[in-house]
Amino acid sequence: MSLQKPTTRLMAPHIAALKGVRPIVALTSYHAHTAAIADKYCDFLLVGDSLGMVMHGYETTVPVPLELMIMHGKAVVRGARQALVVIDMPFGTYEESPSIAFRNAARVMKETDCGAIKLEGGRRTAETIRYLVDRGIPVMSHIGLTPQSINVLGGWKTQGRTRDEWAAIEEDARLVAEAGAFAVVLEAIAEPLAERITAAIPIPTIGIGASAACDGQILVMEDMLGLSPRVPKFVKEFGRIGAAIEGAIKSYSEEVRARRFPERAHTYTMKDADDPAPATADASKHPKKAKSPSTR
Repeated sequence: MSLQKPTTRLMAPHIAALKGVRPIVALTSYHAHTAAIADKYCDFLLVGDSLGMVMHGYETTVPVPLELMIMHGKAVVRGARQALVVIDMPFGTYEESPSIAFRNAARVMKETDCGAIKLEGGRRTAETIRYLVDRGIPVMSHIGLTPQSINVLGGWKTQGRTRDEWAAIEEDARLVAEAGAFAVVLEAIAEPLAERITAAIPIPTIGIGASAACDGQILVMEDMLGLSPRVPKFVKEFGRIGAAIEGAIKSYSEEVRARRFPERAHTYTMKDADDPAPATADASKHPKKAKSPSTR
């Protein structure tokens, strides 16, 4: 008989069941250390393809390869212990056909051990969502402003700010829910529309620049920590980590140049009893006067 271990991680059905119970808390995470910290407070962590912009300097998320998502996904899964880990499927890995989407999504799940994947798009991905869910892959959807479509949208534009846009976005939400998505991210959607969608569909809505009425909220971690140079209007900076990092690096630079670091407490001594005293700062400035190794 096989030995079955009870899982301590939240799974997709657990997130789905939180609708109407309490707000869902989520953040992006790209490496093990931040995953371990956020894991204490978040219901799910998203390894977003925004890592291409935040960590690798791309101008958009479009160039991000599948291998990069898998590498960062592995790190986040190793760092987290209880949160569901969701990994973005990058541009070009799921649009061609449901079968190709399954092959790539299955690879992501097998190689990272994540609990779900995320697809951008509404009606155009509904068939693929159904195909993946039927084959055992939990899917989170993403509608509204979809960054992988930035070249078609013509920029980072808020969606649903005129009522004639509402019907298409509402249909996107309805179709992904009917297809089997366990939750849907609403990005940069006008507040009244996001509230309306949240009330209309049976799965949780996760807002990012949407509405406080959404079933949950997500932000890019670096944005909310004050580490990104520019952030959208919908971001609240809960920390000032960028300024703290710059201040620390400035102090380090000054102490190294002034030879105040490292001090004796930051260096290793010899185990021998006759451990010689460290060279003075003056001697270190004149290496030609120091004894050669053969005379010590």
